[in-house]
Amino acid sequence: MILKPISRRTMLKGLGVTIALPFLEAMSPALSLAGGGLRRARQYPRRMAFLYVPNGVNMRAWTPAQEGANFELTPVLSPLHRVRDDIVVMSGLTCDKARPNGDGPGDHARAMAAFLTATQARKTHGADIRAGVSADQVAAQRVGNRTRFPSLEIGCEGGRTVGNCDSGYSCAYSSTISWRTETTPLPKEINPRGLFDRLFASQVRGEALQTQARRQRYNQSILDFVADDATALRTRIGANDQRRLDEYMSSIRDIERHVVMPTEGEEGDEPPIARPVGIPGDYGEHLRLMGDLLALAFQGDLTRIATFVLANDGSNRSYRSIGIPEGHHDISHHGRNPEKLTKLRRINHFHVKAFAHLVERLKGIREGDGTLLDNCMVVYGAAISDGNRHNHDELPIILAGKGGGTIRTGRHVRYPRETPLANLYVSMLERMDVPVDSFGDSTGRLGSLT
Repeated sequence: MILKPISRRTMLKGLGVTIALPFLEAMSPALSLAGGGLRRARQYPRRMAFLYVPNGVNMRAWTPAQEGANFELTPVLSPLHRVRDDIVVMSGLTCDKARPNGDGPGDHARAMAAFLTATQARKTHGADIRAGVSADQVAAQRVGNRTRFPSLEIGCEGGRTVGNCDSGYSCAYSSTISWRTETTPLPKEINPRGLFDRLFASQVRGEALQTQARRQRYNQSILDFVADDATALRTRIGANDQRRLDEYMSSIRDIERHVVMPTEGEEGDEPPIARPVGIPGDYGEHLRLMGDLLALAFQGDLTRIATFVLANDGSNRSYRSIGIPEGHHDISHHGRNPEKLTKLRRINHFHVKAFAHLVERLKGIREGDGTLLDNCMVVYGAAISDGNRHNHDELPIILAGKGGGTIRTGRHVRYPRETPLANLYVSMLERMDVPVDSFGDSTGRLGSLT
């Protein structure tokens, strides 16, 4: 039986539900004559995401001793062992605009504001905030119209947008890394249930609300509402695509189950913390769920651009689940105390484990002859290196994914001191088909990526 190609925009629809599909073989152009022979033309979009961690890291436990392809993962980076060949550990990069540059204290707020903008934030806690357009939004403004969501901004810690949060800097600087304009920071979604509903809800608002109520009343899955569409689609696609569709639907069902019934709070939490319905009490579970939802959004081509703030800079969250009741920010001011450095290393390891989960998830999704990760560029890092010194050079930065085959991974690359972090963004934007001559304080493209 000859199957007809289906449109890339094909979706599964039901009352109040719209589910975008992953890339299927049936969406590829028919066999075409090229260069004297037949070939199947397949092109998959590139995606990019930026994950931010607060308060710097224990750099001695972070930085690999060896450069090049023969580097060994350090204790902090050990959760990445299954994807070691899919990452580039980058040393030597600097975020100069997170430095005071005459503005005095406020390094945590400046770090978040400058991480993706490479711009000096105006020191104010009033309404006259100003930073710069962030790299993710530069891309979203150019290619965001190709997907349902131009970009996604997610996180695991809320934050105010007004008031003084860090030595005279507005809380707006401390709650997001994504800026649509110089004066418009983008709020992040921290509720997995809210994000899940946003990704898969119909754009007809009344229908979406009706379906949500029905799902809760009768304990139904969103997949129940698109069952007829899914059955019809299976008759139009081949065996490989049917298997890929089943895997995708199973992932949605599994994540939905966790989103609807989040875990309880961590044992020993005192006093109990009030959380919106849908936010897990366990921070590790919260991180994993948001990472899984980000992977689904990339897989279904709902967006190609995302930011994920694991916690706001300056966060003093405790980590009881790994035996650390003290606040993260307090521990980051370690004063070279060995006990505090050990605890900081364990917190850093915890965050890297969440990053590794996302990278492994992306690698586990087939796309064409490769994986979804092969077509991604996922940056993990911070704009503070050592939280005790509040320095903004020698930053802890990792790039995961091959950027559609344009990045040579499996290496530790050391760049000359003071190389702008913004040079990495110029290189990434170019790979997203958004070429820019410069960005922020960049001095050119970042070398040694290919």
